Order: sequence, then structure tokens, then C-alpha cells
Amino acid sequence: MGTLSVTGLLFQSQNPKPRIPFSTNFTNQVIFPNPVSKLRLLQALPNSSSISIEENPGKKAPTLREICQGHVPEHVIRRAEEVGYTRPTDVQLQALPILFSGCDCILHAQTGSGKTLAYLLLIFSVINTQKSAVQAVIVVPTRELGMQVTKVARMLAAKHVELELEQKCCTVMALLDGGMLRRHKSWLKVLAPTIVVATIRSLCQMLEKQTLKLESMRVLIIDEVDFMFNSSKEVGSLRKLLTSYSSLNNRQTVFASASIPQHRRFLHDCIQQKWTKNDVIHVHANPIQPMPSCLYHRFVICGKNRKHQILLSLLQSDAPESSIIFVGEQSEKSKKAGNTPSTTLLVEFLKASYVGCSDIHLLEEDTNFHLRAASLSEVRQGGNYILVATDIAARGVDLPETTHIYNFDLPRTAVEYLHRAGRTGRKPFSENKCTVTSILLSEERFVLKRYENELFFNCEELIL
Repeated sequence: MGTLSVTGLLFQSQNPKPRIPFSTNFTNQVIFPNPVSKLRLLQALPNSSSISIEENPGKKAPTLREICQGHVPEHVIRRAEEVGYTRPTDVQLQALPILFSGCDCILHAQTGSGKTLAYLLLIFSVINTQKSAVQAVIVVPTRELGMQVTKVARMLAAKHVELELEQKCCTVMALLDGGMLRRHKSWLKVLAPTIVVATIRSLCQMLEKQTLKLESMRVLIIDEVDFMFNSSKEVGSLRKLLTSYSSLNNRQTVFASASIPQHRRFLHDCIQQKWTKNDVIHVHANPIQPMPSCLYHRFVICGKNRKHQILLSLLQSDAPESSIIFVGEQSEKSKKAGNTPSTTLLVEFLKASYVGCSDIHLLEEDTNFHLRAASLSEVRQGGNYILVATDIAARGVDLPETTHIYNFDLPRTAVEYLHRAGRTGRKPFSENKCTVTSILLSEERFVLKRYENELFFNCEELIL
């Protein structure tokens, strides 16, 4: 009799299929808050008869095709294979059978782990291209991340010429902040897209004006959900989308993020607030990964009033070709008091004091769309740049030339540290060392030490 092992508990299936342990070690967890979740997943497993995921490392893991067959259209699987998606990542291996079973899901895995492809494959498994209606919505926190998701979705949706003649294509619309919204309104009047990728602000604008309707939506994805709920400006609109603009009973809801603090509490809130159904499943894949070896970590301890000068000294001694300086988000109290954001103050200081680089840009969540696009365009073309950014503003920004990261303010969590550090060392085939430097107050040293222990890296003190 087949056995399903889930976080230490054993459930017996009536179907004599090979064993599928979704929790093979302490770094891979699937949490079921409700017995219905287990039952629905077990009922769905017979449809995946070709899948066999064993704890024995000698056993061959299933291919992405084997997991998706019978769920995802053949042309989508073929397109994925053509661009190199043949072997599933850990999160795809764990999450796809759950997603295909119809359960709501929280995908909790590091940046670059394959969450985007997992939820896109789910979408392509449920949409009907013969129906002219919005059937899937993907909400993202930034325009840049939205552009990346849209690019992958359109790549998967592309059909060969002979298939295009046989049936309608899946259309993907990007409703991202900026001047394109007017053109999209005209498009929506003519033909509804199958998939919409949108920032919450643009999406709610369309919903309030009834330009866009979600009666036929079957899948709702909230990407980078931790940042969405932590953003005071967006959380109200997000709650409204989850509870008012659409019904949880008529859709499959998926939350995705690299970091979900207090994830058990979040799972409880999802059910209590009716953001998801009671059978929601939390998939946590590989929560701890070693830091890339090409990164050199260091820190400087100083007083609060000397942070600007310390940063200036670091820039003068490092003379970085390309760097990102991370600054903490401005607090609501500071905003209400009318204080100038620390990002703005820092940029003004660097432009006045640092002569090593004239290309200094500010990237904030509130940055005007045209200014943001222009800044990133200049950065990519110029190569020699300093970008001052907050965590949420940097989501989705891909600058492979970046060689130095400076934490002007220490990140709040180890995962945020990993996110920031991951913005460097991205240049393909490069063996150059990249540097991550944190400017600390003396009382913050123990926090950085905790991050070192969690992420398995060493950080050297620099004395200036």
C-alpha cells in the first residue's frame, strides 16, 4: 500500500502508487492546517502515476514533463523544455502536485528557486483559451518584477504556427504602473486577456472603473506577498482584492514569497481572514542555502551620526564600478511628521560629497514611473553607477554588473540580507569577488552574527 509522508506524519493511500514524500528532510516542509487538504491531495495523486519522488538519492527524480503531463498543455511543456526547464527545482517538485490538485497554496522558497514557473504552470493547466475572459491574475509589488513574470508567461504561451491555426492563443496583459494604462483600457474594450500581470494599484484602478472584471478568474497569484502585506499603501487594496473583488470559493489562491516571517501565524490568518480556503497548504522548500562563494562579507561599526561619512570613506577606498546602497524603508511615523526620506538625504549627500561617480540614482517604491524607467535605463547603459534603493523598490531589478552592495541600514531578517547580497555576483562566468558591506551600530552586531549563523557565512570587521 502506498504511503505519503508529510512532516513526520504517515497517511495511507488506497492507491498502490509509489511513495511521494513531500518532506524528505528538515529543510523541506509541507504543512496541512486542515485534514481536507490531505484528503484532496491524496485524491489527486492517482492522476500523477508517473511521479516517484524517493528519499533514496540513487533513485531518479521525475522530469518536469512527467510531473506536468496530464495537467499542462503539450505545447507549454515543449516551450519550457526548449528554454531549458527540464528538471524540476525543489519547490516545483513539492508544489506542483499540490497545485494541480486544486488546493490553495503558500509557496515559500528563496529567490531564484523556481516559484514563478511553478505558478505559471498551474495557470496554464486550468485556463481555457477558447473563453474570452480574464482567468488568471498575478499581482506583483514592482513594475520590474511584473515585466519579468510577463516575459516568462508570454514565452510559455507562444505556440507553433500549426497550433495557432487550430486554436486561439493565450493572451498575457501587463497592467503595470505608467503611461501604458490608457492603451490597455482600449485593448480591454475589444478583447479580454487570458492572464493579467499587474501591480495592485493599476489592477484596482481598472477594477474600480469596471474596465476589468474578475467573474471568470480561476487563479489568483500574489507574488512577494510579504512585501505586499508590509506596505501600508497597498495592504488595504490587497485585502479588498482578496475578499471583495473576487470570491475565494471560485478561485485557487497562491501566495509566493522568499520570506514569510511567522509563517504559521500567516497560515492561520489566511484562513481566518478568508484570503484562502481552509485547505490551504504551506510549502517551504530549502529555507536555508549557503551564501554564494563569490561574495566577500564585511562590516563597519560606527555611531549613528557618522554613517554618512563612513559610507563616503568606503566608496572612496573601494572605488566600485557599480554598486547598490540599501536603505531602510521610511516609517509611517516619519512620513506623517513630514520628514525627508533617508534615501533622499543620502543621495543629496553623495552628489555633494562623492566625486568618484557622477551617475548616482535613487530608486524608491514611490518613484515616478518615467523617472524610474529612465534611471534603470541609464544604469544599464552606463555601467558605472551607484543606485540607492529600498528593499521593495529593488525587487525585480536585475543588474548583473553590480560588484558592491552596501547595507547603509541593516536588513530586518536573514532572508532580506540574502536578497540584498543576491543583487551582486550575478555576472555569468565571472570569477571576480563581489563585496557586501554592512554599516552597523554597536548594538546591531549580534543581529548580523545571527544572520551569519543562519546563512552559513563569515563576516569580517573592517576598521576605518
